[in-house]
Amino acid sequence: MQYLLERARKIRTVIFDVDGVLTDGSLYLTDGGEEIKAFNSHDGHGLKMLRASGVKIALITGRQSRCVDLKAKDWGVTTVYQGAKSKLPVFEALVKEQELDASACAYVGDDLIDLPVMLRCGLAITVPAAPALVKKHAHYVTRLEGGRGAAREICEMIMHAQDTLDTHLATYLK
Repeated sequence: MQYLLERARKIRTVIFDVDGVLTDGSLYLTDGGEEIKAFNSHDGHGLKMLRASGVKIALITGRQSRCVDLKAKDWGVTTVYQGAKSKLPVFEALVKEQELDASACAYVGDDLIDLPVMLRCGLAITVPAAPALVKKHAHYVTRLEGGRGAAREICEMIMHAQDTLDTHLATYLK
């Protein structure tokens, strides 16, 4: 656990995949072909808490969906890359744009497409439903499932490592 906290302490940006991480991976389609996703409100609040602590948040997803833009806006996340069939070039551009070392980034993914970024970031995280190869290369596998509290778990873990969690939680006890 100390090894994980040491990595988390250095994180300045957390990058989340969407489907399977911020959602449970289910894709619902209306008769009109509109894609619908279910997001967890606890996860969303975790993203807001992490942002408030000074850690930047980005989304990189292989799919294109208007609801992702809407949720990102709700969460205050302005760095959103959709339709990324290859996530590594997007990650490299983000690191360059934010003038970060890759070791200052955490990446949360749940499938094989996420491995190239997971192998290069400072803290690679996945969820329990991920394939074995993805879990093998993760520094941490969440206890909670994607779309069911995994993002909140990650946000609180990073805030704990950076000594910002207790201060933030205290604001709710006033």
